[in-house]
Amino acid sequence: MHIAIVGNIGAGKTTLTGLLAKNYGWEALYEAVDNNPYLEDFYSDMKRWSFNLQIYFLNSRFQQLVDIEKSKRNVIQDRTIYEDAYIFAENLHEMSLMTTRDYHNYRAIFDNITSFIKPPDLLIYLRASVPTLVNNIQRRGREYEASIRIDYLSKLNEKYENWIQNYQLGRLLILDKDRLDFSNNVEDLSLVIQAVEAEINGLF
Repeated sequence: MHIAIVGNIGAGKTTLTGLLAKNYGWEALYEAVDNNPYLEDFYSDMKRWSFNLQIYFLNSRFQQLVDIEKSKRNVIQDRTIYEDAYIFAENLHEMSLMTTRDYHNYRAIFDNITSFIKPPDLLIYLRASVPTLVNNIQRRGREYEASIRIDYLSKLNEKYENWIQNYQLGRLLILDKDRLDFSNNVEDLSLVIQAVEAEINGLF
C-alpha cells in the first residue's frame, strides 16, 4: 500500500505522514529537506537556483519511488513527484523564476521518469488557506522559509487546486486543514483516520 500526502508549504504534510505511519505501523518517507544542498540558496535567489533545486527534488523522489517498488513495503509518502512538475516547476516558470529552456528540459526529464513509475494507491490532499500556511510556517521557524512571499504561496495554492481538480491517477481524499488540527486534537486525528480507512477499504 502506497499512500502519498500532498499540499502546499506549511499545510501539515510531514506531521500527518508521521501520525499515519505511527497509526498503521507503516514506513514514513519524508521529503529531503534537511539535507537538501540547494534549498537555502533557492530561497535567497530563486531565479539562480530554481532549476538545480527542482532537478534535485525530481531525482530524490524518483529514487524513493524505485525503492517503494522494489521493497513492496506499506508506506506513507510526504509529497509526490507530480507536485514537482505540476506545481513548483510550472509556477517558477510562470513567475519568470525558471527560464523556458530550463523548464522544457525539466518537463522532458519528468515525462520520461513518470512513464516508468506507478502512482500512489491513495493521494491525500491537505487543502489550506494562505493564513493557515503562514501561521504554520512561522510556528515551525525554519530560517530559510522566513522570506517566502505571500504571493508565492497564493500562486502555489492555485496550482494545487487546478491539479487536484484534474487528478485521475488513483483514489483521492481531500482534507480541509483550516478545520482540522490533527497534530493537537485527538478527535480531529480520529476523523482523518476514519476517512483514510474508508478509502483504503475501497481499494480491496
